[in-house]
Amino acid sequence: MADQLEITVPDAEAMWRLGSLVGRCLEMQDFVALWGGLGAGKTTFSRGIVQQLQQGTQRIEEVPSPTFTLVQYYETAVCPVWHFDLYRIESPDEIYELGYEEALETGISLVEWPERMAELLPSTRLDVEIAIGPNSTDRLVAFRASGTWSERLVGLKRRILDL
Repeated sequence: MADQLEITVPDAEAMWRLGSLVGRCLEMQDFVALWGGLGAGKTTFSRGIVQQLQQGTQRIEEVPSPTFTLVQYYETAVCPVWHFDLYRIESPDEIYELGYEEALETGISLVEWPERMAELLPSTRLDVEIAIGPNSTDRLVAFRASGTWSERLVGLKRRILDL
């Protein structure tokens, strides 16, 4: 099916490269929902995206997990990136206090624990589900596209399969 892709990623370095590859096709108002348990690789994937988008700007080497701050904001060559970690929010409405509306309008949104958004989760998005594979370093990554992402995933799929 054109609007989904499943691959196995062998280690953290490959997960970072995969994120970097996805970062090349992101643009303003894109929403990437990152699904997966603790330690699955969501933040590593996000680091690849952010660092790819920072090329051509003053690059920030450290891209920390937003677990305690709930959101990290990055200036990039394309547009701002808002990296949300919703693990600790108690109500979907709390996301508005984190700059959610501005992120949707002016930037790229990377959201870990998107299930905590409930009905606020946009219908047009790229879902990236990461699960721990058969051994401790493998990750099973499933991409699912909705809305305008369905067509864009076809091009992304070609790049990923060449990885």
